[in-house]
Amino acid sequence: MNIIARQGPRLFRLPPLRRIAHPWSSPRTLATQTRGGSHSSTDYEVTDADIRTLASKHLHPLSLADLVKHGRPPLSEPSLLSSANFALSLLPIRLAHRLQALRNLPYIVVSNPNISKIYDTYIKSLSILLPYWHNAAQGRPIATLEEEIRFTNTLAQLVAQHTDTIPILARGFLECKRYISPAEVTRFLDEHLRARIGTRLVAEQHIALHFSSQPHWDPEASPTPCPEYPSFVGVIDTALRPATVVESCAGFVADICELRYGVRPLLYIDGQPDATFASVPMHLEYIVTEMLKNAFRATIENKSHEPVVVTIAPEPPLPDSEILNIKGPDKEIGPFRNDAIRPLDDNAPGVTIRIRDRGGGIPPHVLPNIWSYSFTTFSDEDEMPGSSGSDGLHALSNAGSGVSSIAGLGYGLPLSRAYAEYFGGGIAVESLYRWGTDVYLRLKGIGKIDDKK
Repeated sequence: MNIIARQGPRLFRLPPLRRIAHPWSSPRTLATQTRGGSHSSTDYEVTDADIRTLASKHLHPLSLADLVKHGRPPLSEPSLLSSANFALSLLPIRLAHRLQALRNLPYIVVSNPNISKIYDTYIKSLSILLPYWHNAAQGRPIATLEEEIRFTNTLAQLVAQHTDTIPILARGFLECKRYISPAEVTRFLDEHLRARIGTRLVAEQHIALHFSSQPHWDPEASPTPCPEYPSFVGVIDTALRPATVVESCAGFVADICELRYGVRPLLYIDGQPDATFASVPMHLEYIVTEMLKNAFRATIENKSHEPVVVTIAPEPPLPDSEILNIKGPDKEIGPFRNDAIRPLDDNAPGVTIRIRDRGGGIPPHVLPNIWSYSFTTFSDEDEMPGSSGSDGLHALSNAGSGVSSIAGLGYGLPLSRAYAEYFGGGIAVESLYRWGTDVYLRLKGIGKIDDKK
């Protein structure tokens, strides 16, 4: 089959909104106070009491249904303000929980310059959002489009500031490996990654809804993905075709293989390749890319001539009572008509994707470690970060370098599992040593909103 080359990642850019002059006077002071209902810049110092109060609050279990409940773009003014206030109701609590988790690490670990840098970044982000939070708590939520624009600009800055969080954290844990166990690293990163997935989605979803609801809509102006396809609600594609993602990612990974090994493994897609469901394309792209890296690398190194086979199996349709009805725009103010968007009841509620290779399987001594971020990291021979190790933390710490690799087991699986499990899916690995490996990826789409959440 012909494989389509995958485009590179989009760069984050600040939107062409009215810039807010934030006084970055110290890593712990920055915010936007409100006087008379309008937000203006002034310093705000995050206190221990602020962190304790917010961290004690319940974490809302985010679902895809939460992210699309404000309707299809272009949103009306009330819906757009509702989306902004929904994001505001979640983000400070989520940031405080991450700060509390960092504080619970051993002091010598938190004192590491890289981990301390992440802590200060979270403090800075919380200081920006807390004035909005306090205003809402006092009965002054985001109530005008001008305030919504300023809030969206703030979210865009926060998303950009947290882009390199994971590589910096991994570098810090490498430098502290004598003071924290591999199990503690894996547990912390698992929790942190899951929290980060939700936090970024909340922010990116509102930013995308903002830009796709403008009369002068310009997707290139958005600092987060804002595709100009009618099936998108923010960053969620309500008619995502997994086969298209597999083809695109396979082309990207095959290019890496050809550069490094001089060969391109074959890939076949079977099952129901025309199946569609509602999901976040960026998540599926990441997971499939990592799974194909492992499958292609094993195929090449085992000198196998068998193709990698990807089977797509959609779940049975939901009962009519469980189909989510996403409301359309109140009026046509953008480039799309409401009836141009494919309805959710045409799509599967979830999809299972099997990636099968004949690459020799996973050695028995490796199999127990495939879900560990610190796989083979904590050894006496590996002294300094940035050495030649190919384990999970080294891969993570170098993730911001922009260098494409055909990295194997060690970090792709645990990171992919975090993405898959966030909305109720999962990943299972079945390996026959000296034969091959089957990876089963299950992803859930959008079901009925549970009003009790």
